[in-house]
Amino acid sequence: MLPEELPQRNKHMISPGIEQLVTSPPSFLEGKRLGLLCNQASTDHHFTHSRDILLTAFPGQLSCLFSPQHGFFSEKQDNMIESAHAVDPVCGLPVYSLYGDTRQPLPAMFADLDILLVDLQDVGTRVYTFIWTVVHCLQTAAEIGKKIVVLDRPNPVGGEIVEGNLLKKAFRSFVGLYEIPMRHGLTMGELALLCNREMGIDADLEVIPMAGWQRRMFFADTGFPWVFPSPNMPTPLTALVYPGQVIWEGTNISEGRGTTLPFELVGAPFIDHQEVLDLLDKAELPGCVLRPLCFEPTSGKWAGHVCKGFHVHVTEPEAFLSYRLSLLLYQSLFLLYPDRFAYKQPPYEYEYERLPMDMILGDQELRISLEDGRNILELEASWKDELAGFDKLRRSVFLYQ
Repeated sequence: MLPEELPQRNKHMISPGIEQLVTSPPSFLEGKRLGLLCNQASTDHHFTHSRDILLTAFPGQLSCLFSPQHGFFSEKQDNMIESAHAVDPVCGLPVYSLYGDTRQPLPAMFADLDILLVDLQDVGTRVYTFIWTVVHCLQTAAEIGKKIVVLDRPNPVGGEIVEGNLLKKAFRSFVGLYEIPMRHGLTMGELALLCNREMGIDADLEVIPMAGWQRRMFFADTGFPWVFPSPNMPTPLTALVYPGQVIWEGTNISEGRGTTLPFELVGAPFIDHQEVLDLLDKAELPGCVLRPLCFEPTSGKWAGHVCKGFHVHVTEPEAFLSYRLSLLLYQSLFLLYPDRFAYKQPPYEYEYERLPMDMILGDQELRISLEDGRNILELEASWKDELAGFDKLRRSVFLYQ
């Protein structure tokens, strides 16, 4: 079969906020000192970095840079591996780390800017910390009277599906500062608008929307190149499984760090494939296949040990429910291997007392229910009303229909 005869998935090239900003520069940027919160994934469709775009489009106005968790080049591998402040070797501007000495920018860091531009690729999951870095920036901006402008980018797992229980207020942390579900179905700009309003921050916030993005789109539908926003988010498929597979960070089960397929793989040396498959109800796992395999991480949990587990193959993104899948696996492993399964102990994301799993799930009662063997579908039904309430709330900030 010739290349032109191969079946092609319908691709639609979107234009992110950074491209829209320079195509039609808003008047409020004239003469203003600009800061930029970004990392290596902050590029246009030619892979030109947003810093370089701004230096060309607004000469003399860019005054400083900020980096989120994992560092300016997304080089830091794991949770609570901090980045230091630095000087950008390309343009000589200061780079303030917002995952080091502090996670909230100090007012002094905003002294040389009038407007902070935010250009970060989010992954659509509550526990991914970039949005909470933005919330902290909004809080500082509101305190000292600065403006925040979010240059919007796609939600790689789409804008239609929402999934999971809502975070309980008592479990707010840097993996969840507001009561949203694990998979929220909002873009970075939309979620910033929601948090700014609902958390009572009331900062001067504006969003530069994308052109061409539609809520039904997964990242593969955008036609836009993927640049990994963190070292263990190598592909859009990683993002698709992440809303569920991230829960393994709260356990001694490997989430595939130290392999070429982080979060797509899950396992531990003590797992028996067939025992797990016999306990799962495949009818409750739409849109995916769990393929038994063995893998050996080169770093992280179980480094140098053969782990028996599964490769999560997503066959139908529109039907796939990552959170449900991972909760079912979690409950199965907890019940099958009570003497080998273990929870990670604090600290986790700067929380030094509470169990990391409770923070990741956003609700201690959910963990206890899973340990007691309560049916997952019954649990989903129990949070149906609160999830419907969130769905109604999020529609009030939709920028894309």
